[in-house]
Amino acid sequence: MNDSIRPKIALTLGDPAGVGPELAAKLLADPRNSAAAEIYVLADRAELDDAAAVAGVEIPLSSTPEPGTVTLLDDRSAPAEPIPARQVSEAAGARTLHQLRRAVSMASAGEVGGIVFTPLNKTSLHWAGMHEEDELRWFAKELGYEGTTSEINIIDGLWTARVTSHISMQEVAQRVTAPNVTAAIELLHSLLHDSGIDAPRLGVCALNPHNGENGLFGREEIDHIRPGVEEAKSRGIDVAGPFPSDTIFLARENYDGIVTMYHDQGQIAVKLLGFDGGVTVQGGLPVVIATPAHGTAFDIAGQGIASTTSSQNALDVAIAVARRRAAAKAR
Repeated sequence: MNDSIRPKIALTLGDPAGVGPELAAKLLADPRNSAAAEIYVLADRAELDDAAAVAGVEIPLSSTPEPGTVTLLDDRSAPAEPIPARQVSEAAGARTLHQLRRAVSMASAGEVGGIVFTPLNKTSLHWAGMHEEDELRWFAKELGYEGTTSEINIIDGLWTARVTSHISMQEVAQRVTAPNVTAAIELLHSLLHDSGIDAPRLGVCALNPHNGENGLFGREEIDHIRPGVEEAKSRGIDVAGPFPSDTIFLARENYDGIVTMYHDQGQIAVKLLGFDGGVTVQGGLPVVIATPAHGTAFDIAGQGIASTTSSQNALDVAIAVARRRAAAKAR
């Protein structure tokens, strides 16, 4: 990987009522981050100054993206009335959406190769008009992207993707098809490769108890999951499975990524492995979009004590993927 490339990253402050602004300020004040990437901050100057004061840091700003500095893109759009702190509100959601749309616009124009946002509040976003089931579908819609997507969750070096996500359990089996399994495997393989792993090792979960017990507990493994895995293998991907979902994570050291069949199948395992440090990537989109896996933490917002571990990991992932993609384009 060409570490000399400084990819361009748009960073938003997340929900202004939560810990997002102070977390962003700490990232922006760290010279290692601005040395690794050209970071463009989407916020008004007053918002950024307030965030820096809460975090107790100084943020080096420059009109040009020089190493050691970040660039503030202030469009002077902050609302006249203060946004209520430490609570959900339409105003907080609207402010969050405004900056996310600016980031998406930059990505669509090819001005940045990655987007990082600190924690959002789903209720505030919903009140402000984000009516998609999740942020991934919202980003896909805003980007005009109709290909395969999957929310990617990362913890302690393990990446997980899903064949299905925010749907009812009643619908899951209907959507576990061989093409969908193959697509999820390919998506996870591609993202892991772009993050810097040249030959990712993947495992795939079963859907039914005991891996279906040779069809006794269901035929999804026989009719759909295994054919999907075999198709991915034929395309040169190092992938194995399906394996019982209650044991595959015990062998996580054998895999760089695991493909699950539905939301909680992977999320329960990931959160048991460790909640701190988790990252969510909006996988499959034409631009890498990453965020910390935790929420807005209203209970400690404004105190400057929120841990940056997940936010830093999210920025690191975005930089790594955007750098590798930029290097590939430059060849």
